[in-house]
Amino acid sequence: MLIVGILLGLGLGLLAGGTLGNLASIRLRSAWLLASAVVIRYGTEAVLNNQVEQAEALRVPLLTTAFALLLAALWINRSYPGLSLAFVGILFNASVIAVNGGYMPIWEPSLRAAGFLPDEISTTIHTLLPAELDASFLLHLGPLADVIPVPLPYFQNVASVGDAFLTAGLAFFLFAGVVREPQELSEEQLAAIRERLAGLTPSLRRAQVLYRTSALETGLTPAIADSAALDRPFVLGGAGQRMTSPAAGAGSVAPEGAAPAVAIPGLAPEAVERVRQHPYVRLALNGSFSALWAGQLISLFGDRLNQIALVSVVLISTGSPLATGLVFVAATLPNLVLSPLAGTFVDRWDHKETLIVSDILRAAIVLLLPMVAIMNVLLVYPMVFAVTTISIFFRPARAAILPQIVEERDLLTANSALWVCEALADNLGYPLAGVFVFTLGASVPLAFWVDSATYLASATLLSTIIVAALRTPKQGDAAGPERLGLVREMRAGWAFLRGQRTLYANTIQAAIAQFTIGITIALVPIYAFRVFEHSDLGWQAVYGFLETGIGVGNLLGGFVIGLIGARFGKGRLVIGGYAIWGLMVALMALTGHVGLAIGFSFGQGVANMVFVIPTQTLFQELTPPSLMGRVIAIRFAIVFGSMTLAMGLGSVMAEFVDVSIIIAFFGLVTMTAGLAGLLVPAIRDA
Repeated sequence: MLIVGILLGLGLGLLAGGTLGNLASIRLRSAWLLASAVVIRYGTEAVLNNQVEQAEALRVPLLTTAFALLLAALWINRSYPGLSLAFVGILFNASVIAVNGGYMPIWEPSLRAAGFLPDEISTTIHTLLPAELDASFLLHLGPLADVIPVPLPYFQNVASVGDAFLTAGLAFFLFAGVVREPQELSEEQLAAIRERLAGLTPSLRRAQVLYRTSALETGLTPAIADSAALDRPFVLGGAGQRMTSPAAGAGSVAPEGAAPAVAIPGLAPEAVERVRQHPYVRLALNGSFSALWAGQLISLFGDRLNQIALVSVVLISTGSPLATGLVFVAATLPNLVLSPLAGTFVDRWDHKETLIVSDILRAAIVLLLPMVAIMNVLLVYPMVFAVTTISIFFRPARAAILPQIVEERDLLTANSALWVCEALADNLGYPLAGVFVFTLGASVPLAFWVDSATYLASATLLSTIIVAALRTPKQGDAAGPERLGLVREMRAGWAFLRGQRTLYANTIQAAIAQFTIGITIALVPIYAFRVFEHSDLGWQAVYGFLETGIGVGNLLGGFVIGLIGARFGKGRLVIGGYAIWGLMVALMALTGHVGLAIGFSFGQGVANMVFVIPTQTLFQELTPPSLMGRVIAIRFAIVFGSMTLAMGLGSVMAEFVDVSIIIAFFGLVTMTAGLAGLLVPAIRDA
């Protein structure tokens, strides 16, 4: 897997216009820790392979020391893009090895699924973990052991969750290293810098070593080279502890206790800005955002695994479609009744801590899910309700923290990248989850435990994020810093939304336009059955292809909006997105051709991103930070309530009216609601 990460990172970096020579200019802090860790780790394995008796006695302390040094080095350099991911991977693997007395267990069913036999384990670091999923499996940290079979030619292996993070982190790090570019300075600029440094205190004068005679090799993304502090080590993504955005700008707030930034005379910001301006590259070089994005991706993959496993457990246990459907009902209710309350609390709490605690709590609940299901399958429903309840605290906190870790000009692209993350999880996560759950067979509890591990990994990654101070509150922040009482704070959130013409108009438009989403969720399976019942593919396959078409459209649409969305007005994007989405829905409902229906589903996916991403960006730009959680949660409750009403109404109407007519009609309603935005300046000119 590490080879895949290396090749992927280098390949993407070269495609982005970087050069391998840039890797030579990377300057890691406390690099001796990394060197010592590597020497101790692989030196220990070498002497163990040679069956040195004294080494066997010191196996645990030697390996623990190696991993401790490695973790310390990665934490110190966590602002480099990718190293926070590598930190999580090493932490997981180190925990398993420490708990198992210096060994990394390989779960026997995964070993066989990868095409190996137990007697083929020949390394002194690995040991076999029995197939039984019992208390012993958990006590040996089995979910974090080597449990992921990779039965691919040339890459045949058994990997751990930690290996996956380490591979992704290495790919991120190498990508960022390849695309980094030193800033070339003229002789006049170098002379000015030397003159300035000559008058500084001895502690600052040490910064001269960071300059060569021909170039200033900061290791920073070019977009923030003009605001770097010369007395601090330079790293990718930012300087020192202030590394919250790829382009912090002149208004950055230095961390408490840090030395003041020293300006670089003669360095033209225009020249710096011209070097690297691709929005996705800026975000990739932002260590905090890349940690958030990667944590969300792995957590979303775990969610898909959890969903497939949960449906499998309930359906097999009860044999009832109704019992299975109630799982989704249990997951829906908290969004309707608790969202505004959750948003109010999120505004009171530290957003980063809210994200971390939410992931830890969800990890604990998911860990217990299979045990609860064995006791009584009815207990699954309150557990699902609890997980969703925690998630409604996570979502507004994530939306609120984003403007604190990326620059305002990158907000739309950052939102796009997060939606691309979800689309990737849909398009790749569901198929992989299905195969994994099928492979597990009776060992399906492992799927929940792996999901629990992904939540813990996400929490660890979130802990590495460096958050900027809140931006100056915008006019209209009715709540202010005071605590007004829970009900009054909720009212303050509603009052702001009601009084902010653009956001309120957008919410009303969404409640009407997205009504059709509820219709399609409830009726597209029935549409596939009734229209394509006699298809050679089978209606189930057609339904799957329709969902896949939407997912692929989401992926492409999210990526494209991130690239070119900033060129267009957000209000007009929302109008166009709704209009096109409604049209695609209507055309899909009226066609009886499988290929055309899938094509129109793809169009729905693209159009979905055209209205979703600009809407989220508008709320982040126009909402005061202290009201962010409440306002987003209230809007979510309104729109989600509309969609839920549509699910019930559509199901009832389908008993009396042809399902294609219902879907087509509401598709036209969405198209009309979108185009009506042209008549509302608050929407049109946003």
